[in-house]
Amino acid sequence: MEAIDLPARFDDELQKKLQALEPSRRKRVLSKLITAALGSIPWIGGFLAAAQAYKEEEGQIYTDNLQRQWLEEHKVRLEALARDLAEIVNRLDSLGDELHDRIESDEYLALVRKAFRSWDQADTDLKREYVKRLIANAGASTLCPDDLVRLFLDWLDRYHEAHFMVIREIYKNPGVTRHNIWASVRGEFPRDNSSEADLFRMLIGDLSTGRVIRQIRDTNIHGQFLTKKRGKSPSPGVLKSAFDDVEPYELTELGREFVHYVFQDVVTRIDDQTKRASPKTNQ
Repeated sequence: MEAIDLPARFDDELQKKLQALEPSRRKRVLSKLITAALGSIPWIGGFLAAAQAYKEEEGQIYTDNLQRQWLEEHKVRLEALARDLAEIVNRLDSLGDELHDRIESDEYLALVRKAFRSWDQADTDLKREYVKRLIANAGASTLCPDDLVRLFLDWLDRYHEAHFMVIREIYKNPGVTRHNIWASVRGEFPRDNSSEADLFRMLIGDLSTGRVIRQIRDTNIHGQFLTKKRGKSPSPGVLKSAFDDVEPYELTELGREFVHYVFQDVVTRIDDQTKRASPKTNQ
């Protein structure tokens, strides 16, 4: 019978990276980051204990098919975790020693723990990529307040791929209508009383209530939103369509910062227009 190929050193990539560093504060700082991340995921300790038990009592445990499946599944997850941690370490290490105070701070390590709890609960690789990008950006710069980083991690927990699809479409085309969003991402229009229309209303409603997107409104010189004149219904007795082609949408300022720090590999402040080159949006 073929044994499970459990990694003798599950963090080989991380260890190689740390061993290549100078025996200095840098190694200690990055070790703290890795320890914080691993300590935030509850199943790691159980996995290592189970792996050791498997190694010592392989014949007996092999007969427990559920135990074997659990070990195999978590081995894959642990390898993915090691890869993502290695990428973050590489990114932060490449930015220089001036970030040591930030990476070693209790505030940043608390963000790392929260981020990797989110990473562990994420149901897609794309969500895990967003978590990884956000925590790397948060370590590479103090220009995004930690309160916002925590908020953005909450958004990554709360929203799904369909929400991110809407956010990306509005980011790429400010002023887009719901009609144009649907036309771009789906194409064919269903009936207004269909489940697809209900889902689309829910996505727009979730993001509007969460202050990620909003309908474009005129403002005065103080930035206050002006009241809007009521428009006419499309036809007597008919409510506004889920695929309305009149009301334009934009990202809120929070939404713009979310895209900036989560969807893009950047470390500059969002309003630092004189220093920031046009970044590439990773989708």
